[in-house]
Amino acid sequence: MRIFWVRHGVHDQLGWKLSGRTAGVVLGDPGLCQAREVGARLKKEAIEIVFTSPLERSQQTAQPIAELCGAELCLEPAINEIDFGEWNGREIADLDRNARFVRWNVGRDQASAAGGESMFDVQARVFRWMESIVDSGRRNVAAVSHSDVIKAAVMVALGLSPRAHDRLEISPGSITCIAGSELGYRLMSLNEMPA
Repeated sequence: MRIFWVRHGVHDQLGWKLSGRTAGVVLGDPGLCQAREVGARLKKEAIEIVFTSPLERSQQTAQPIAELCGAELCLEPAINEIDFGEWNGREIADLDRNARFVRWNVGRDQASAAGGESMFDVQARVFRWMESIVDSGRRNVAAVSHSDVIKAAVMVALGLSPRAHDRLEISPGSITCIAGSELGYRLMSLNEMPA
């Protein structure tokens, strides 16, 4: 079984706002173009189903992937963005002056988002979901999600602590492949850019 993790395409809040679970964050033309490029790339992988985070930017990325792959599209709350609690939708420049935000970014194995999830919470839900995919008997699936959620999946596959999150790059419109079986997980590729 292989899970092709896809980070949603670029949007206009990228890099200056912590969008988190804020509703209404949508892709522009560059992000939609990335989604089509990912779909064209994944068409070669016999994708059976495309799972997507419920957020708009992920659904907009997942739709053309599902269409190009001829695959079913399914909303999956388990691969939703981290719940950043009070930080959802805030400007990063403001958050960088917040001691708790800085502590969370430096030591995600020892902190959690203000009123939100910890990286351990995210790893646990991602692990449970990946286990369900292994148990389903599917061979190739796509999972359109978010940078930190994909990092959590990679850290599960590699047996890494959440402290390693900042050592991984997951770019918008990228593909990361994790193979899974009853014997465990292997990282097959990281941050592939199809364009």
